[in-house]
Amino acid sequence: MKFLLLSYTPADDWDAASADVPSPEALEAFAAYQLFEEKLRASGEFVLSEGLGHPAVTTTVRRTGTGVVATDGPFAELKEVLASFAIIECSGIERAREIVAEMVAVLGEPMEIRPIMGDDFA
Repeated sequence: MKFLLLSYTPADDWDAASADVPSPEALEAFAAYQLFEEKLRASGEFVLSEGLGHPAVTTTVRRTGTGVVATDGPFAELKEVLASFAIIECSGIERAREIVAEMVAVLGEPMEIRPIMGDDFA
C-alpha cells in the first residue's frame, strides 16, 4: 500500500529553517532526515519526498455561492504549518506507523499518515 505522510512544523521554526542562513538546528534535522530517507530507499519503501513552499506564498481556491474564488495565503492562520510530504509504499498501516514513528523521533514534529487510494486500497 502507498501512504502519504504529511509533516507539520511550528510556523516560527519554518521561518528559521527557510531563512537565508538556516539555523543549526534546522540543518541538523535536515541531515538526520536525509539519512533516514536513505534507509527507506535501501528497503524499497521510499517513493517520493518534497518540501513545500512557505505558507505566505500559498493560494487557497474555494467555491462560493457566486463562483470560484482564489485568495492569497493559507486557508487558516495556524501555529503549525504543513511543511513537507513524503510518499512511501509498504506492507500496510502498521509498517507505515513504524516508519513515521522513526521519522517523528528524528524530526521531532508531528506527522499525519493518509492511505493513498489505488488498486490495493482496502
